[in-house]
Amino acid sequence: MISSQALDFAQTLVRMNTVSHHSNLELIHFIRDHLARLGVTSRLTYNEDKTKANLFATLGEGKPAGIILSGHTDTVPWDGQDWTMDPLSGVLQTGPEGPSLYGRGSADMKAFIGIAVSHAEQFLNSNAPFAVHFAFSYDEEVGCFGVKELIADLRDASIRPLACIVGEPTSMIPAIAHKGVYRYKCCVRGKEAHSSLTPHSVNAIEMAARVVGRLRDMGEDFEKNEPRFEGFDVPFSTTSVGQFHGGIADNVVPRDAEFRYEFRDLPTANAAQMQADVVAYARSLEPRMKAVAPAAGFDFSTICEIPSFLGSKDDAVTRLAQQLAGEERTTLVAFGTEAGLFKNAGISTVVCGPGSIQQAHQPDEYVSLAQLARCEAFMQGLAATRAFG
Repeated sequence: MISSQALDFAQTLVRMNTVSHHSNLELIHFIRDHLARLGVTSRLTYNEDKTKANLFATLGEGKPAGIILSGHTDTVPWDGQDWTMDPLSGVLQTGPEGPSLYGRGSADMKAFIGIAVSHAEQFLNSNAPFAVHFAFSYDEEVGCFGVKELIADLRDASIRPLACIVGEPTSMIPAIAHKGVYRYKCCVRGKEAHSSLTPHSVNAIEMAARVVGRLRDMGEDFEKNEPRFEGFDVPFSTTSVGQFHGGIADNVVPRDAEFRYEFRDLPTANAAQMQADVVAYARSLEPRMKAVAPAAGFDFSTICEIPSFLGSKDDAVTRLAQQLAGEERTTLVAFGTEAGLFKNAGISTVVCGPGSIQQAHQPDEYVSLAQLARCEAFMQGLAATRAFG
């Protein structure tokens, strides 16, 4: 059974509107002020207009480098979804998995953050030989932008944590790998003309379609030839074009087109090379385009780059997470997290948190109280840990 204090913290955070296009400062200041009452100072790093912030705090100053409990504070929106309750209600109801906490972000991933913060005093008073760090970020849902600033701040401050536990919803089964998510926008400039004079024009849609076709060919090649990474639902890298816009009328050769696409790469794949191959193919089309219109061509921009993550069942932090969660198993997850960024910063990392990704981003999102009780036991076990490594 989850304690009333831990549940209250989780409900309080769910009731705060931190959709990615909103500020998250209400939540960050709530945690900062709670920690301040315990004598803990928080480091805040802000976005450019200071409407959002990351929070990093160390519980156990003076101890050797500690273990990060990491979570993102932003949520996806609920516009157009068929909710049966206020998404910010944080209500308790009996659901498919028994008594559950409902609301946007309950599973992904405010409950984990709330339970961690509710145990701050235990971490402060712990006899564990390491500190516990809180690392709570902004804008994970739109590209993991905030955590990059947080990690850079740690580097600049010479803070070198031992390990990181990212509390994304894995049903409390430690996850040791996930794919990367790389998204790009391509804008194509052609030359308009009356559709009866196509030789005098550069059709931006048709040029864009050639690159889209190349992406489809790449995806089919990955499916056919890429070495499998067993354990993933889709055990090979994938491509997907998500948006395509262009043209103004049936009888006008379009001057402009735009499309957006993504790669979801295996931890063993090279996403940078995938993008380089797309750009190289587009550049090979430009000479004929520029022969008609010198300003014609392709312009690529990055939407987000979330690296894949590959840990190990033999990592000390994985073994610790298994012990704390009471799990012999490990798993792989299909969704992206901040774990790859922490791992690439030299911090051994595992993903483990309450709830299921199947409830995340859905109407009537929920996390069961049974899962929250397991997460609370995890936190209590971490505070009681006597050795790591």
